[in-house]
Amino acid sequence: MDDDRTALEGFGGTTRVFPLPNLVLFPNVLQGLHLFEPRYRQMTADSLASDNLLTIVLLKPGWDENYDDSPAFEEIGCLARILQHERLADGRYNLQVRGLSRVRLTEVPSDRFYRTARGVLFSDQPAEDFDQLRQLRRLLAEAVLPRFEPKSPAFVHLEGLFAGETPLGNLCDMLAFALPIPLELKQQLLTDTDVAHRTEELARALHAVKPAAHRQFPPDFSPN
Repeated sequence: MDDDRTALEGFGGTTRVFPLPNLVLFPNVLQGLHLFEPRYRQMTADSLASDNLLTIVLLKPGWDENYDDSPAFEEIGCLARILQHERLADGRYNLQVRGLSRVRLTEVPSDRFYRTARGVLFSDQPAEDFDQLRQLRRLLAEAVLPRFEPKSPAFVHLEGLFAGETPLGNLCDMLAFALPIPLELKQQLLTDTDVAHRTEELARALHAVKPAAHRQFPPDFSPN
């Protein structure tokens, strides 16, 4: 994680943008990517040659009408660092990235095939009252754990996370990324820096969906 901290400290304020129609990345989670378009091959090569950073951001509705041009993307994305890469013989890339930070984007002109933006990093506003934090963790646990078979590996793993020292904001982000909630809600949760409110919104969304037994974690059917 020291490399993540170094990358954040060295972030220069301009980021390569990788807009996608079906992925909302969150800080502290891992994601595999397959890049095949020429513009994103160039983006990856430039990133690997410099700071290993890029920003994943969700495309706005209607993106499919002009995907080959410059469809609009959301204002908030997630700055990510390339952890591993494989360049295939035909120039495509397989990547593993980890989300580092929420970032507010303002697109700027680019002399490259891919798009770039000015990026302002911003952090969570954590709940500071211990009793409130405990109540929020319990609220989230009650929304998540019934979705898994008791004593299954996934249940035990999640139970340990709720009982452990993972910060509530990080825990909420991990679950928002992995669980099957609409992309629009994932984007809303990425935008929301108020940890208490974000936790309540995620719990409310999960309570609205009837749990099913024998779920794995992360589930195969997550929109992410």
